Amino acid sequence: MECFEVHRASFRDNSGFIFNWQGSLYRQVNASFSGEYEAYISSGLHQALVDKGFIVDHDEVELNGFSGPNHHKVIKPTLIPYLTYPYEWSFSQLQDAAKLTLEIQLLALQFGFTLKDASAFNIQFHQGRPILIDTLSFISYQKGPWLAYRQFCQHFLAPLLLKKYCDHRLGRMSELYIDGLPLDLTSQLLPIKTWFSFNAVSHIHLHSRAQSHYSASGGHGSERMESASVKMDSAKLGALTSNLLNYVSKLQVKADKTEWANYYGNTNYATDAMQGKVDLIESYLKNIAGKIQLLADLGANNGYFSRLASQYADNVVSFDIDEFAVEQNYLTVKAGDNKNVLPVVLDLFNPSASIGWANEERDSFVSRGKFEVVIALALIHHLAISNNVPLKKIVHLLSQMVTGWLIIEFVPKTDSQVEHMLATREDIFTDYHEQGFEQVLTGYFTIKNKDKVPNSDRTLYCLQKVNS
Repeated sequence: MECFEVHRASFRDNSGFIFNWQGSLYRQVNASFSGEYEAYISSGLHQALVDKGFIVDHDEVELNGFSGPNHHKVIKPTLIPYLTYPYEWSFSQLQDAAKLTLEIQLLALQFGFTLKDASAFNIQFHQGRPILIDTLSFISYQKGPWLAYRQFCQHFLAPLLLKKYCDHRLGRMSELYIDGLPLDLTSQLLPIKTWFSFNAVSHIHLHSRAQSHYSASGGHGSERMESASVKMDSAKLGALTSNLLNYVSKLQVKADKTEWANYYGNTNYATDAMQGKVDLIESYLKNIAGKIQLLADLGANNGYFSRLASQYADNVVSFDIDEFAVEQNYLTVKAGDNKNVLPVVLDLFNPSASIGWANEERDSFVSRGKFEVVIALALIHHLAISNNVPLKKIVHLLSQMVTGWLIIEFVPKTDSQVEHMLATREDIFTDYHEQGFEQVLTGYFTIKNKDKVPNSDRTLYCLQKVNS
């Protein structure tokens, strides 16, 4: 067999590993985990999870000549088109991922199994809902505490409570603490009133103190903590899990009014200008040859144009810097028919970095994948004027992201939004005009369409990447 490439993030789990071969993604089940895997499959748990849409399905496959170390079986899981990470999710996305994890644990207990880990990185979003992607997360349940309880609290409960009680931006701490937010730090950051919540006290405050106590007791602290834990049967563990699920389900975050969450309700576009913009973008998408598999909408706000694009693309990743706009977008996707839209929190000025061991466990935004089409509407003036990013750097970044087409809106200095930006600062942007923009496109894109937005100073471009 040709040389296979083990995924860079797949080294921590001794149950198996993910690898790429001939452009497809596979997972090896290690011989040392064969008993647990076969018991899991034969029990009917996997099929029950698939039927509920809780886990990605897979096929067991034979790869000619495959000789991976410690090999038992190879499975080919259903592919998730675009991966996102917990620090890129809105509150409701993280909450739904937490609820799914607990619902899976409850179902697993019914079949005599338990989740051996509860990492938020094991959850992805597909077709408008969270889904578990780690088939090897299940082991037979043995009487005792939930092995993944601490991990669940660190990966899900801690960031949810910080978002609720402190500031939604603290969700980005999950990027700093890849193994989950430290409970002692979470306890210190949470306000005094959380000490009057039984669940916050039990799962965060006292939990963190118990961790600190046993870790301070020497090298065998974790073993002592486990032996000190109350032994429980599956019924008691189910009750604990149900209590956690009920608590997580009731958490709510106050949605502050932000500049972008209600963008299209407060836009300076006239009705005919907005309709003209819609018509132009739709005509561009119609004229792009073939079905678009993956499209990115940058600066998507509440996802209005993402949902338009979803009619012409199999999958639309809808990025915005404002978490409350992303939250609104996600709730709209959940309630509507555009399940192929994936809302994601993204700060283009400081996008998600490559993190983890050797900076290889989690991919950066830029390296994670390319899109056949990128849409960037009402965005360029924020990048260039508000944040002093040269037009050439903007075009270069966009060219790195796209393989085919870029639909972009140029907002000139005569636009009221740009006038507002320049009202309190010196205009140092001498090359910020249509001619300057078109000049930096050279070598990156060719102009296929250029149209004025009706009743507006703005211009829409449909650009084809050079050599695409």
